[in-house]
Amino acid sequence: MTIREALKAKNMTIYRLAKESRLPYATVNELCNGKSRLEKCSAETIYKIAQVLDISMEELLAPCFLERSNFENFKSSICHRVKELGDIGFIIDTLEKRDIRLYYEREWYPESFYLLAMLDYISRENQVPLDSEYDDLRCCRLEKPIYPASLRALSSAAQNDEALKMASKTAIPEFMRFNIVENEVRDVI
Repeated sequence: MTIREALKAKNMTIYRLAKESRLPYATVNELCNGKSRLEKCSAETIYKIAQVLDISMEELLAPCFLERSNFENFKSSICHRVKELGDIGFIIDTLEKRDIRLYYEREWYPESFYLLAMLDYISRENQVPLDSEYDDLRCCRLEKPIYPASLRALSSAAQNDEALKMASKTAIPEFMRFNIVENEVRDVI
């Protein structure tokens, strides 16, 4: 959980966090606004912030150590998660983890939108109402379409974009909303 998320959850201001943690306002403000990195802070600073926010130091630091993987690997891991957890389990797990918002705040837009598209697709397939928490993101769209690597390779080998055009026409609507061309999410090995 980021500091900003924890502040929002506790309905607390940056000023109040600084005051209650007995840390300089400038330090807390820079951490909240991304000008300073939490993982570079002293253990004492992290401890004080975690105490006031009533979360563990590990939970506070966890977002700092997320590594961005290759997008194809990310997509594969999401598809495997659906297969492993089942549709309803995936919906519950995704909503509880709040990774969609975390990726978006980190400006990992393809990952955020892919995960939201998968959530919306699985919800539609199971007639589960959409969670309104992400309505603001449902209005967003990637500037350029993202095609699966296999389609890009096919298009390159054929030296034309017919495969890309055909895939775009038959793509899953929830993914196309974000300009992500995805035709098959259930056929994972």
